[in-house]
Amino acid sequence: MRQRGSGAGLRQESLPDKIHRYRGVIVVFSVPLLLVSFVLLLMPSYPAGPIAPVGRKTAPGGGGDAGSKSYAVIFDAGSSGSRVHVYCFDKNLDLVHIGEEIELFVQKKPGLSSFAKEPQEAANSLIPLLQKAESVVPPELRQRTPVRVGATAGLRALGNEKSEQILQAVKNLLQDKSSLKFQPDWVTVLDGTQEGAFQWVTINYLLGKLGKTYSDTVGVVDLGGGSVQMAYAISEKAAAEAPQISNGEESYVRKLLLKGTTYYLYVHSYLHYGLLAARAEILKVGDGDSNCILDGYHGSYKYGDKEFPASAAPSGASFSKCRSDTIKALKANEPTCTHMKCTFGGVWNGGGGDGQKNLFVASFFFDRAAEAGFVDPKQAVAKVKPSDFEEAASRACKLNAKDVKGAYPLVSEDNIPYLCMDLVYQYTLLVDGFGVEPHQVITLVKKVEYGDAYVEAAWPLGSAIEAASSA
Repeated sequence: MRQRGSGAGLRQESLPDKIHRYRGVIVVFSVPLLLVSFVLLLMPSYPAGPIAPVGRKTAPGGGGDAGSKSYAVIFDAGSSGSRVHVYCFDKNLDLVHIGEEIELFVQKKPGLSSFAKEPQEAANSLIPLLQKAESVVPPELRQRTPVRVGATAGLRALGNEKSEQILQAVKNLLQDKSSLKFQPDWVTVLDGTQEGAFQWVTINYLLGKLGKTYSDTVGVVDLGGGSVQMAYAISEKAAAEAPQISNGEESYVRKLLLKGTTYYLYVHSYLHYGLLAARAEILKVGDGDSNCILDGYHGSYKYGDKEFPASAAPSGASFSKCRSDTIKALKANEPTCTHMKCTFGGVWNGGGGDGQKNLFVASFFFDRAAEAGFVDPKQAVAKVKPSDFEEAASRACKLNAKDVKGAYPLVSEDNIPYLCMDLVYQYTLLVDGFGVEPHQVITLVKKVEYGDAYVEAAWPLGSAIEAASSA
């Protein structure tokens, strides 16, 4: 038996000798490897990166595949006009572009309520908007795209019979002429709290606030033509202590689950206190002549199917007298409050709190501020104070109607006689109605920046989010 030694006396085995000694093992392992390599060589090659599923196309610009997109078409049938919004969402419910725009937005005047005696004409007024909306929805997605019509305060003010006739005509139109997904109960008169809640969801969604604590959200005041809504998130404790409503109206508090977070939303809508409706309420206070109509104007004001005398008082408009009339119209000083804190007309104010401290104010507030010249109409948002409306009103009330265009070139012809009234009303609504401090900074908002685009700060987006979530 040979003994192993050490050092240089050991013979080193060469590579050929090793190959020869293990040739059987090498053959066993090499044959399968050669077969696998041969199969891989015959397989077609694919480009690097994600592979689109069969039957779906990847959207240009990295927008994801078309099958993951969903659309929603929402009609806002307001008192001053009809508007259509079309939104496109990805699978995460984030907005994506429709062509070059983040949404389709088209509007048309007058509103449905202007056709109180012609329901078919009311429905027909939506046809151009419907055609435009359908044109931007891909044909293969139209039958899956919900179309909803939300009528607001203008139709609410007409009463049940007339509003139902108009709504039925709109339902028939969508049933017969639309290629979109439609259900009759998707055409409805929104109650004010729905409108206010959707508006709150819209603005907080666009600001990226949803999913955060209620104190990180913003409060919203939305001044439409027929009604005004206030909505803001409150604590669970404050929600539990909310007064009960016994006259059949909607509850003050709505519970919402959004992005995994539960919110208790204080929301109330004041019918007859939108800007156009409030003009009628203020004109009722006078005896024919009004302290709020600009000097030199004599005429009448039509709201809905009623007309009101609208002529200047002999001495012209007066800021202080107009403000007194406006407070009476708001019922701001009437002792009807049965709760600890009220806004006006005996309505609970929600108790205040962190959800209200950052206030976003939308719709006609922005429009009149732009016409009065203290915000830039080309900007989407503006920081102002209620006192800015007071100062603008004080100047406007001194004018003669024929001099308004020279002083305020952006005011439309229809609004000239009511410039003093509108600005006084907006200041009074904020300060005496909602209890906002005159020098508190608030944000006037027309559109909200969202990524590289701006989106209309309007309730239809909130409705679209709900529709897309349940589609």
